[in-house]
Amino acid sequence: MKNHMISAFRLTLVMLAVIGIYLLLVYGGSKILPTKGNGEIITQNGQKFYANIGQNFSDEKYFHGRPSAVDYNAAGSGGSNKGPSNEEYLETVQKRIDTLKMENPGMGKTEVPVELVTASGSGLDPDISPNGALYQAKRIAKTRNLSEENVKNLIKNQTEKPLLGLFGPAKVNVLKLNIALDQLK
Repeated sequence: MKNHMISAFRLTLVMLAVIGIYLLLVYGGSKILPTKGNGEIITQNGQKFYANIGQNFSDEKYFHGRPSAVDYNAAGSGGSNKGPSNEEYLETVQKRIDTLKMENPGMGKTEVPVELVTASGSGLDPDISPNGALYQAKRIAKTRNLSEENVKNLIKNQTEKPLLGLFGPAKVNVLKLNIALDQLK
């Protein structure tokens, strides 16, 4: 019995050391990042926003991001857990499609980008695809009395390429895009 206790105590000490070293590496690594591990904070008109958390933009003069299953509450991140065979979920998605088409009548029969009508797993995705932004470009141009070409160029300039050109999709951060849109003349 005594041998087991000593072995368990040794294993506990070794694991505490390993976990402690791991935590120090992760913490130290976060501090060398440009944002110091705090996320990307953007201050606009005296208000702070986190660029890595989805924001609710419902005004027609702004680009809209992904719907949120948690009403953009960062304290309660989560999805709806409803799958593509759930009737209630399908009705919700269809309502979102109908609303999106009504808000963007100039798009006609253009296919609706999926991220504009489905929530992400966290409910807080801050990004949409370039196609999701382009789908809304006509509405934005008309609402703000801008040329559609200027809005499309803004989208192109705000598009983040895949990491090293290989990993992940191209994406547009909706908060940054809307801030740039406000600065566009």
